[in-house]
Amino acid sequence: MPKKKTRAKQTSNKPHPVDAYVGKRIKQLRWLKGMTQQQLAKQVDVKFQQIQKYETGANRVSSSRLWQLSEALNAPVSFFFEGFPEDKSSRRPRGLSENNDLFSEREVLELVRAYHALPVNFRRYILDHIKAILKHLVRAKPAIRRT
Repeated sequence: MPKKKTRAKQTSNKPHPVDAYVGKRIKQLRWLKGMTQQQLAKQVDVKFQQIQKYETGANRVSSSRLWQLSEALNAPVSFFFEGFPEDKSSRRPRGLSENNDLFSEREVLELVRAYHALPVNFRRYILDHIKAILKHLVRAKPAIRRT
């Protein structure tokens, strides 16, 4: 009688790093597009709770579902993997710790969404002003330290 194949038990309740990363990218893109979980769920024909599970990495996203999500969010499938480390010894993108991933901050996502909602000529204007402010702050930094 052949041996019955068994699945290896998961040793922890933590999602696999790839699943968590893909879920995080789904959430970021959904948020940047100004979509709710309900709206995205409707486009890919699932319940919003399923989107929640994808975004937390609790449930894995199948390749066909990832394709549907990429279509609904108007992004290439590769977007969901961009920045994931290829080095297996590292579990986060190079140069980013868990606490300094810029896109994990809601304020940054709000800023990016607001910026992209502006007409292109206003974007250029705002970007030029931000650069000028930064240049001024860099020059003023030594003076600030002396006081």
